[in-house]
Amino acid sequence: MSKKKIVVVAFSGGLDTSYTVMYLAKEKGYEVHAACANTGGFSAEQLRTNEQNAYRLGAAKYITLDVTQEYYNKSLKYMIWGNVLRNGTYPVSVSSERIFQGMAIARYAKEVGADAIAHGSTGAGNDQVRFDMTFLVMCPDMEIITLTRDGNLSRKQEVDYLNANGFSADFAKLKYSYNVGIWGTSICGGEILDSRQGLPESAYLKQVTKSGSETLSIEFDHGEICAVNGVGYDDKIKAIQTIEEIGSAYGIGRDMHVGDTIIGIKGRVGFEAAAPMLIIAAHRFLEKFTLSKWQQYWKDQVANWYGMFLHESQYLEPVMRDIEAMLASSQRNVSGTVTLNLHPYGFETVGVDSENDLLKSKLGEYGESQKGWSAEDAEGFIKVTSTPLRVYYGNHKDELI
Repeated sequence: MSKKKIVVVAFSGGLDTSYTVMYLAKEKGYEVHAACANTGGFSAEQLRTNEQNAYRLGAAKYITLDVTQEYYNKSLKYMIWGNVLRNGTYPVSVSSERIFQGMAIARYAKEVGADAIAHGSTGAGNDQVRFDMTFLVMCPDMEIITLTRDGNLSRKQEVDYLNANGFSADFAKLKYSYNVGIWGTSICGGEILDSRQGLPESAYLKQVTKSGSETLSIEFDHGEICAVNGVGYDDKIKAIQTIEEIGSAYGIGRDMHVGDTIIGIKGRVGFEAAAPMLIIAAHRFLEKFTLSKWQQYWKDQVANWYGMFLHESQYLEPVMRDIEAMLASSQRNVSGTVTLNLHPYGFETVGVDSENDLLKSKLGEYGESQKGWSAEDAEGFIKVTSTPLRVYYGNHKDELI
């Protein structure tokens, strides 16, 4: 009797991956390993339910791969150091998590000697690119199975198949679909499909429960969070979760992102990401006090590419390691405490306390008094600086406004 082929399914517990597990086990005779890669978006209860359902669907083995700390160490901290917001808006939330989920699944597939690897992405989104590219690079000899994409399956077809085979979990079509992660929650469907509309309050998973205002302090050590409201955190994930809990109670971090997808069409997504927006704003504010003008400028240039490459499924591109090296180097003086003022649906940066504060200069106080140069020095500097313009307009007086 021949040995069954092994397939590892990237299992989220949703409809598409549930269908994939059952169909490959029942119809194709695979030994199915359902692997759930957790980057911080699953609760303990959800993971227990995933395990129970995987075996009900016919999986021979279920495993949770916790890569939350890896995700922070290899991506999140660089996104914070780079103040990464795609199109100046979106903190590259779920899209960056997919890369690390894909890598975890690929490593597990190699570990168990799988013959194939499968995911439940459709042919209309970005995730198919992120999973396929990761698997092609890390598991080049494995077959990639994508039942939902290849069969262009509808939700009804998948639900009908599961129900007909005794699996009756509730996969009712909801108005909105959510992807919850440590770096934010994306919201699709509903009013988002109409460019003229925004999301109602009821669409958000985290409701506003606080009124008034409060102060939040975030302390950074070499660009990494080390304390929140005076409480130290060695575990950076817990620090992020603490900031998320505080900020989301005010409805902070809600917005709408419109951008270009990897596959070339426009995409629109709502999101709520209190922690990313507060952390990035605080970190950027601290950098304004502690970095030179050109450090800020060039770091912004490479950070923009870093965020774009994460979104475009290019995390494994070697230049990303070079960009990370520059981002890490830029943080050597980014230490101090940032104070923010929070209130419903918004916040403001208030102040910075840092030993590396370049605003504290013996050479002068802006708009007040100069100590490092004389009035004559200033006049000479201004005259020299104006020389190129005086040369040009000396020859083109007709162009002066």
